[in-house]
Amino acid sequence: MFGRGVEARAEKATKVFTCVRGLLACAAILAISWTTVGTASAVTLVPPKPNVFIGVSDRGTTQEFNEFTELTGKHPALLQTFHPWGNSLNQAYERWRETGTRPILHISTANDQTLTEMITPAQIALGGGDNYLLQLNDFFYKRGLPAYIRPLGEPNRCLNAWSAITCEGTQRGGEHTTGWYKQAFRRIATIVRGGNSLEGINATLAEIGLPPLNRTKGPNPTALPAAPVSIIWSPLPGGSPRVKGNFPGNYWPGSRWVDWVGTDFYSQYPVWKDLNRFYAGKQWKGKPVGINEWAVHGSDEPRFAKQLIAWIVKRPRVRMFVYYQGFDAGNQYDLRLYPRTANTLRLKLRRPSFLEYADYNAGTLPPLPPKTPATPSPAP
Repeated sequence: MFGRGVEARAEKATKVFTCVRGLLACAAILAISWTTVGTASAVTLVPPKPNVFIGVSDRGTTQEFNEFTELTGKHPALLQTFHPWGNSLNQAYERWRETGTRPILHISTANDQTLTEMITPAQIALGGGDNYLLQLNDFFYKRGLPAYIRPLGEPNRCLNAWSAITCEGTQRGGEHTTGWYKQAFRRIATIVRGGNSLEGINATLAEIGLPPLNRTKGPNPTALPAAPVSIIWSPLPGGSPRVKGNFPGNYWPGSRWVDWVGTDFYSQYPVWKDLNRFYAGKQWKGKPVGINEWAVHGSDEPRFAKQLIAWIVKRPRVRMFVYYQGFDAGNQYDLRLYPRTANTLRLKLRRPSFLEYADYNAGTLPPLPPKTPATPSPAP
């Protein structure tokens, strides 16, 4: 995980993750793709060739997931949940479990309600968010839950708090440079993956010029277990705005820290040249590719859906295809607004290579144990 061998093609292997924590006991035997580096492994969670996982974004209820399944005629294998920094995974875990999906967790640094920035890329890089990263490592390891972690997606979209470019096309500077973004990404990957002793984690961080593990809620652990997670790096295929310093390669953290490369592609901005250029990027040559967000917007676009699926089928490295539903009722990404597009999806996704289930998903795991009620203090 922490060496150059991560860049090699993954080999098939089987690993058993077993955990017993309090009332929770789980044993998940994971047939996963990995590359061994020392005592650690880089988990890729790529489906067998030539298959592609289909997925959908999480809107907070299983009902909306089921409605999407009915529209398309296929159960999505993946459910992508968008969370702000530090958010609990307990409710999302139950949705992943009830829908029988493998999670994609997108991590944002903006408050869901106010959109204010909660932590800067520089603060993440320097260890200001390590408590949360340790929680993620612990959560996925204890449950033996394979998951895709997508930190700070679309960094070259100016509206995102972690972007290095303003919407006027100027450098934000300070704690929001591309350099700080890349260092933040590397720290996230190092800690959430785990799979090393404390000394090994700190040595990896020191190697790239970052301070050691900084747990403030108690002492640092002596080691971090290897969580069954795969790290996705996912810029826009072009840049928003399209200015110098805001293209995908400007944010590339390096192959060592990335298991998948992904991007987003919407009917409002069908710049196929950008998508083709991204797929062919030399820096991430050989990495599995995901379309982590795609959708139609504003009008029924069956032709766009048909073209995008044809594009995917012709490109063997594309192994993930996730529809973005939006969040609010009446939003313009809701597939229910576009019956012709939904019908096209239903027809095109009939291919058996578009998988409805990941073999190892949250549906195989038990619910979280109930919280123990606090014991009332004795009367004086």
